[in-house]
Amino acid sequence: MAIAADKELNILFQTPKTIDHPLFSCTMPQNPLIHLGETSPPVIHLIKSDPDLARVIRLVGPLEYRPYPSSGRYAFLVHEIIEQMLSVKAGARIYGRLEELCGGHISPSAISRLTEGQIRGIGTSAAKARYIIGLTQAVRKKELELGDFDSLDDEEVARHLQKLHGVGSWTAKMFLIFCLNRQDVLPFEDVAFLQGLSWTYGHEIRNKDEVLDICRNWHPFASIGARYMYEALDSGLTREVK
Repeated sequence: MAIAADKELNILFQTPKTIDHPLFSCTMPQNPLIHLGETSPPVIHLIKSDPDLARVIRLVGPLEYRPYPSSGRYAFLVHEIIEQMLSVKAGARIYGRLEELCGGHISPSAISRLTEGQIRGIGTSAAKARYIIGLTQAVRKKELELGDFDSLDDEEVARHLQKLHGVGSWTAKMFLIFCLNRQDVLPFEDVAFLQGLSWTYGHEIRNKDEVLDICRNWHPFASIGARYMYEALDSGLTREVK
């Protein structure tokens, strides 16, 4: 274990940290704020099932987050396509340019008025421009009904999303976690998650099978464990605590 001595773990559940997806906008309709603290069933389960994760949970403290609003699911997918294989900062910069191109609001109708060349002009690849156009066409033709996903199970949602060119397992899992607030999604394809996990367990973790083995006891709250990995990384704990 490479994160802290026991005396550093006494800062428990004091000031909640609000964590939202980077794309979340306060101007959008808001879902209820979800609080995770020491009495929350998912947190209780994770603390009991994994001592190493329990230390991270206690270091991070309570979390608050809002699932991404249903009205923004299309924009979320556009953002995730743009951010594939990029840093969060680079993805946000390119997405911001697309917002400007769309007059401040990314929607299927706004994107449909753009050419592939205009989308490429914001700094994204030709392939990603085509993926965004494909997504837009699927939504406008009602081949992809994002509002219907709440009633589908995780596998069905992922299957529908991955019919689109440019949407793979990583994008589908980000959608499940941040848009639909599904509780048991393990994003082993995600670099940020793997960085947090490697820090938590004190050695580099990149192999899918190793991730599945380490996190096997997180079920049925793997997504919540992942949120703590993200927060440990975002808050700088992985840099400051040895």
